[in-house]
Amino acid sequence: MPVKNRFADMLPEIIAWRHDFHAHPELQYDLPRTSARVAELLRGFGVDEVVEGIGKSGVVGVIRGREDSAGRVIGLRADMDALPITEMTGLPHASTVPGKMHACGHDGHSAMLLGAAKYLAETRNFDGTAIVIFQPAEEGGAGARAMLQDGLAERWQIQEFYAIHNMPGIPTGEFAICDGPIMAAADEFEITVTGRGGHAARPHDCIDTLLVAAQIVVSLQSLVSRNVDPMKNAVLSCCVIQTDSTAHNVIPEVVQIRGTARSLDEGVRDILEQGVARIANHTAAAFGATAQVDYRRGYPVTVNHAEQVGYAAEVARAVAGDVDLTLAPMMTGEDFSYMLNTRPGAYILMGNGDTAMLHHPKYEFTDEAIPFGASWFAGMVETRMPTTG
Repeated sequence: MPVKNRFADMLPEIIAWRHDFHAHPELQYDLPRTSARVAELLRGFGVDEVVEGIGKSGVVGVIRGREDSAGRVIGLRADMDALPITEMTGLPHASTVPGKMHACGHDGHSAMLLGAAKYLAETRNFDGTAIVIFQPAEEGGAGARAMLQDGLAERWQIQEFYAIHNMPGIPTGEFAICDGPIMAAADEFEITVTGRGGHAARPHDCIDTLLVAAQIVVSLQSLVSRNVDPMKNAVLSCCVIQTDSTAHNVIPEVVQIRGTARSLDEGVRDILEQGVARIANHTAAAFGATAQVDYRRGYPVTVNHAEQVGYAAEVARAVAGDVDLTLAPMMTGEDFSYMLNTRPGAYILMGNGDTAMLHHPKYEFTDEAIPFGASWFAGMVETRMPTTG
């Protein structure tokens, strides 16, 4: 595929962009340096229109093809934000900002899309309009939803959305995808158990909230095993138990339990939400305590559209020679789900090789993967909107 060769030539330049992003990570919507640099580069490429401030700090670039016979518009999305993690890689381009790190490869995603934008602005070998979307706050801030609420889809009349994410464990230069659900709905819950605190030597004078919380945690494990159809996927994890006392001889008055519930089906999502409340309230009541449940629905299920998966796989096959179509859905969450709920599209995984896992302090995006990802982005535009000449 000629695009692949072009990106191999551009690789040192794209690596330099990525290393710069990596050394200067920013979080959520607070991306002044990152957004400004992305906009500056797009303007330097001769992109037809660059708009900043979409979804607070998102950047949108418009690239028109040499033809526009049918009014086709394709949106390509990359995320820009980092994570509140202290980097432990020791690399020359490691984070210079204490407590912040590009531990999910968003620096690589942005660099690949910038490379694709430069190529598309130079060649314009397509019939329609390519919209390059640089999104803030994928890491828990729902930046995709914020951009959509600012009119992203309607303002630029985007007809399809496509995105890519690197994945450690998949060989570098290989792709994997599936149709239907590919990432889970990611919900959070906080259960506050209130009883009667007191001296640990006199439990009969107390309502032991820590015991109640322990019973709730154990009982919650039955939600998936005994309430969810075994042919469907769900996971519930209690991750934090926090008391209002740190003393070894005090039964606490209040205990908080925090965790996450994930599912690939809206019906299962309802079962989990209702079940958390039911188990927490009834278990607490059985011991004479009370439970207050705050259940917050997060990103919805990321659902790939079958037709668009076919297009995405076709381009991946042209770039890499093959593509894994048997990818099993994952229980991690992704706010590209909001875009796929608005327009048809597809989300594909690209191999990052044998590296530390995402969100790990020793994770590093693999620069050798850049030509493959940039080629896929550009290929989606040229394949979905081929010229008639």
